[in-house]
Amino acid sequence: MMKWGLVVAGLADLNRPVEKISVPQSMALACTGLIWVRYSFVIIPKNYNLALVNFFVGGTGMYQLSRVFKARMEASRSLNAVRE
Repeated sequence: MMKWGLVVAGLADLNRPVEKISVPQSMALACTGLIWVRYSFVIIPKNYNLALVNFFVGGTGMYQLSRVFKARMEASRSLNAVRE
């Protein structure tokens, strides 16, 4: 039940400026979430609630990483346009 707090915190970070997003933290959340999704289907009995919460933990981490990547690509393009 406590892990849903990570999902809520990740969703709250959607309003955070991209410059303030922690890449290592988002990477850790994404990797941990995906690893635990896999684990929840390997164990017996299968734990679908664990899979669901970790899917969302991993998803919010990956979304934050995509925001950072997109912002850095746009900054790189605009810098290259200024140089030309």
